[in-house]
Amino acid sequence: MAGPYPPQYGAGPVGPPAPYPGPPHPYPDNPVAPPIYPGMLPPPIPYPKRRRWPAVIGAVVAIAVVAVTVAAIVLVARSNDDSTGGRLTAASAQTAIQDYLDALLRGDDEKIARNTLCGLFDAVKKPKSDLALADLSSDVFRKQFGKAEVTSIDKMVFSSPYQAQVLFTMRVSPAGSRTQPPPEAEEQAVAQLLAQDNEVLVCSYLLRAAGQY
Repeated sequence: MAGPYPPQYGAGPVGPPAPYPGPPHPYPDNPVAPPIYPGMLPPPIPYPKRRRWPAVIGAVVAIAVVAVTVAAIVLVARSNDDSTGGRLTAASAQTAIQDYLDALLRGDDEKIARNTLCGLFDAVKKPKSDLALADLSSDVFRKQFGKAEVTSIDKMVFSSPYQAQVLFTMRVSPAGSRTQPPPEAEEQAVAQLLAQDNEVLVCSYLLRAAGQY
């Protein structure tokens, strides 16, 4: 043992460290952590405000388109009325059928052909065969009936405002002796009608108990 202290303890106990040189610094009241982002933050991105004007304008345009479409439909309907002479009605159908039956009874071949050609008569270049067929139809009808009067329109089935299939009743008397009035009876028949060029045409006529004329 050499010296006054054991070798494992060194020269003696270690004392407190020497004070930091310079004046003391006070501890901050509100410490702030250093910013993580280096430098200054970027300016905020301005978001555009929603504008309602485009939606309003779109709605106005849609309403305007609908209004124009409706007006166009009305104009087309009116122009069709002008070009065809109006829609078919029960009254116009009865008048047209009666005129056709009268033409059959008096043998008016041109009027019969004008009806059965259903609006094509003026464009036909050689209507001779159509007139011959009309004469045959008139001859068959006159041999069957001496009188035919439309009494009612029973049913109209429209394929368009200007085309219809019509079931009607007529009071007829059979062809017979002129000295003795033949008995009258009621018959039903079917006619196909077309309204065109300010007139109603009987495109076909079919007696339900007989054939077509």
